[in-house]
Amino acid sequence: MAEEKVDVIMQLIHKLPELLITFGGKILVAAAIFVIGKWVARMLSNVLKKALGRGKMDPTVIQYMGNISYGVMLIFVVIAAIAHLGVQTASFVAIFGAATLAVGMALQGTLGNFSSGIMLLIFRPFKVGDWVDVAGFSGRIEDIGMFATVIIPADGRKITVPNGSLAGGAITNYSAVPVRVVEIPIDVPASHDIAKVQDLMVQTMLSGEAVMKDPAPKTVITAASAASFSLLLSASVKNEDYNLAKADLLERVRAALIANEIWA
Repeated sequence: MAEEKVDVIMQLIHKLPELLITFGGKILVAAAIFVIGKWVARMLSNVLKKALGRGKMDPTVIQYMGNISYGVMLIFVVIAAIAHLGVQTASFVAIFGAATLAVGMALQGTLGNFSSGIMLLIFRPFKVGDWVDVAGFSGRIEDIGMFATVIIPADGRKITVPNGSLAGGAITNYSAVPVRVVEIPIDVPASHDIAKVQDLMVQTMLSGEAVMKDPAPKTVITAASAASFSLLLSASVKNEDYNLAKADLLERVRAALIANEIWA
């Protein structure tokens, strides 16, 4: 028995150079495939990010798209390197696909929020700092993440909303345009000259410091009865002045109506 073991060991020693040449060469080539493939994947990923950057896409989206493309290409590089070693990759690919499907099903909601986050960053219905009404919440956008968005309402709470809820509903963005219109409805007793009241209201609104002269403020009769007229006053202001301008105009309109004995 001892002599047989020695013979086996001697045979292995004699075949060792051949084995090293055969498998060592494959290992070196597989390593080269991996190293070169990884370098090419990184280069192509950087090219993609530069191309997306020229399109003025959100930097967060660019980074994620670049990382995803790099990861996908790296998977194919690893499979190619393993295949060169003589390993059957068909079963490996099948197992990887099944595992990916299982993970995708388990994380269906999370992946939905992720894809919605990508869409929000690409189409930009709002940006950080905008004041919005969305998903039943009203507030300032604090942060737009890949899975959720943070909203800070007027009372200072921190509300984290899944991106899927945002992308699937209506979004009102109060900060999207540079000019907003302050609207004030009032009722005027029918005993007064409505034309004079309208002129008074226009002059009162023009006295507001934040009110724009062009377009000029205006009044519209929205309803009339034997007892009263309903007017809608409107004045254009800069977006950032809206809240203060509305409060100021409410005070000015009330004071003018009382001073001119239109309101008791």
